[in-house]
Amino acid sequence: MKRKVVLLLAVLILAALAATACAKPTPEKVVVTKEVVVTKEVPVKEVVTKEVEKVVKETVVVPATPAKKTVIEFWTTDNEAKRVDAYEAIAARYMKAHPNVDLRIVPIEEAGVSQRIATARAANRMPAIVRMGVERVSTFAADGLLDEDAAVKVINSVGKDDFRAGPLKMVTDPATGKYAAIPYDGWIQAIWYRADMFKQAGLKPPVSWDDINAACDKLPGTGNLLYALTLPTDPGQNYPQQVFEQFAMSNNAWPFDKDGKVTMNTPEMIQTLKFYTSLQRCAVPGPQYWRGAREAYELDQSGMLFYSTYIMDDLVVGSGKSGGGNIHIAVPDLAKKTGFAPKMVGPNGSASYGQLVTLGIMKGADPIAQDVAKFFLTGQNYQDVLALSPLGKVPVLKSAVDGWRKSSKYFQSYSPDTIDQIANGYETMQRWLFRPDYDATHRAVIGDIEGRLLIPQVISNIALEGSMTPAEGAQWLQKQVETMLKERQSQKK
Repeated sequence: MKRKVVLLLAVLILAALAATACAKPTPEKVVVTKEVVVTKEVPVKEVVTKEVEKVVKETVVVPATPAKKTVIEFWTTDNEAKRVDAYEAIAARYMKAHPNVDLRIVPIEEAGVSQRIATARAANRMPAIVRMGVERVSTFAADGLLDEDAAVKVINSVGKDDFRAGPLKMVTDPATGKYAAIPYDGWIQAIWYRADMFKQAGLKPPVSWDDINAACDKLPGTGNLLYALTLPTDPGQNYPQQVFEQFAMSNNAWPFDKDGKVTMNTPEMIQTLKFYTSLQRCAVPGPQYWRGAREAYELDQSGMLFYSTYIMDDLVVGSGKSGGGNIHIAVPDLAKKTGFAPKMVGPNGSASYGQLVTLGIMKGADPIAQDVAKFFLTGQNYQDVLALSPLGKVPVLKSAVDGWRKSSKYFQSYSPDTIDQIANGYETMQRWLFRPDYDATHRAVIGDIEGRLLIPQVISNIALEGSMTPAEGAQWLQKQVETMLKERQSQKK
């Protein structure tokens, strides 16, 4: 009996061992290793491991990690659709040659550059490159936003000797002696006037204040003209600042004297504000900025236009409308009937005015931004940008002048003397910003004056709102600029 029990127990043990050895784990239940006790006598671990490995090999796919591109944001104040398309075409050429770079062209408004930069700075989302007027450079340099070493490297890489001397002086930071930004292109400002109507009215070209004043009174009613001019008065645009500054310099009115003291309420400044705003009596009703001024001239409504050399092709084919299409010019051969007066003679001097546009490389930008800036200043890329408006984009590179002269059919609509004056305009260009006895702080404050649109606000208050007299406007400017100067000086301590 005892022997039968032992035999039966042996049979049961063998049956259990056979069942365990023959069992296969299910691939879906990879947790079996946690459920089975593995011993030396039962090689379950080995079997389970093989099954798990098989499942992994059959089901797990590891995707390739895509290469991360370097993003370069390029903000440009060349913001009209046609110009943005040209910038994007150049960017596409760069990215084709550099597939690891994502170059993004971002159009911005010129008047909003300072605010956009302030917002980007607060959000820690600064662009790499900014196309901007030279008046912003001193302010941004003083705020520590520009990578001056990067600008120097680009200028040297392009070829320092190829740049015109005037633009290089304009971007030199007095505090460091370095180039704060890279000269790019620019324009010359002038009074464009209906030479035929001036002759008919017996007027002299509008060069002196007296001549401008006489035209203000006599032009309305001559031919089809309703107004003598369009006066820049829009408080939200820097166009009034650009025009007013030429009037001020022609009367020896400056924001600071040789000792660095604020001089916004001098007799000369008050006189300039009074004369400038008095021209509203013969001007297109405001507020006005460059678009309205351009259209009024093209439509034979006004006889004088304060504008940069950008206007020259528009006077041949008509300027673009904001909604598409072009203005139909009301005067046959308007360009040939238009005079060019870049110099202004005032009671206490004379002045010309122009604009230098720069490329600023922002502090913290990837070094690739330097190569991008160089690319936009090289060969056909640069010529493509200049060709967008050749007479409004005077080249800063000597090597680009010949190509620039051939870049537009509109050159033939103007005299060779006018073209030469434009090509060499950088050498006589004047700005409050470039007065040699101003240091970096004074230049930064001048940039602040324009960035905060102080002059346009005062002009609007005097000429349109009637809420200030010229003397009150000058005193308000005096207090504002004194405050800004103190702020800048305290930042240096």
